[in-house]
Amino acid sequence: MADSNTQTIVIKYGGNAMTNDMLKRQVLTRICGLKEEGHRMVIVHGGGPFIEQALKEANIESEFVDGHRKTTKEALKYVEMALKGQVNGSLVNIINQLGHQAVGLSGKDGRLATAHKRLHQTQANGSTQTHDLGFVGDIASINPQLIHLLLDNGFVPVVTCLASDDAGNDYNINADMFAGHLAGALQADAYVVLTDVDGLRKDKDDATTLISTIGVAAIDDLMTQGVIQGGMVPKMEACRLALEKGARSARIINGTKPEQIDQLYNGEAIGTLLTL
Repeated sequence: MADSNTQTIVIKYGGNAMTNDMLKRQVLTRICGLKEEGHRMVIVHGGGPFIEQALKEANIESEFVDGHRKTTKEALKYVEMALKGQVNGSLVNIINQLGHQAVGLSGKDGRLATAHKRLHQTQANGSTQTHDLGFVGDIASINPQLIHLLLDNGFVPVVTCLASDDAGNDYNINADMFAGHLAGALQADAYVVLTDVDGLRKDKDDATTLISTIGVAAIDDLMTQGVIQGGMVPKMEACRLALEKGARSARIINGTKPEQIDQLYNGEAIGTLLTL
């Protein structure tokens, strides 16, 4: 069992820190370093660039609605191949090479996650339009029993963002939202999002405008103002979700600077901390 100094840390891993092999090894080495200090580490990942490449090689065109990829049944096969076969397998392999025991999972394993179909809504000319994104889903529920079992026995769960509904239909889930749900369900001591910038900035192009702390109540206003935009939107939403569902802290840091992981756990104020 964990002692009082042990933390359960959920890392959402993605972006350029995943596509660069040298960076990937540096990030995973630091995550394993936290494991060696006695912490219980869980990694959740997506794999947009790898999905893009797999679909391109299969001659399947990607169609997007407001940045959300439509996923046909045919495309889903390649999404799963990229996420489970390529990305997940690579992360597990490196962690095992580093002397630890990683277990690759998706939300389908042990019914860790249950999904439901997502219908995307947009506003146009004062009316709401609903878009069918195909096999794209949202998390309906999380059962963290399998993750607890693995953590209690010293394993590092590496989880990708696929899940099924009660009828057995498979769905691709936004990796940020999947990670936020899981961090909340695990009552994680820390939910840490690795992205390609140092955190949320008032001006996304000016590194000196980093916002070091933000209350979740301010998120909606910052979205309206355009401070939170693009890929930062689901990251902030996932942090809010994690905190509301029981995670004790949520922070966004730069995964392309692996030393920030060390700095964070040496007590330095890194990135953007979100608070309730």
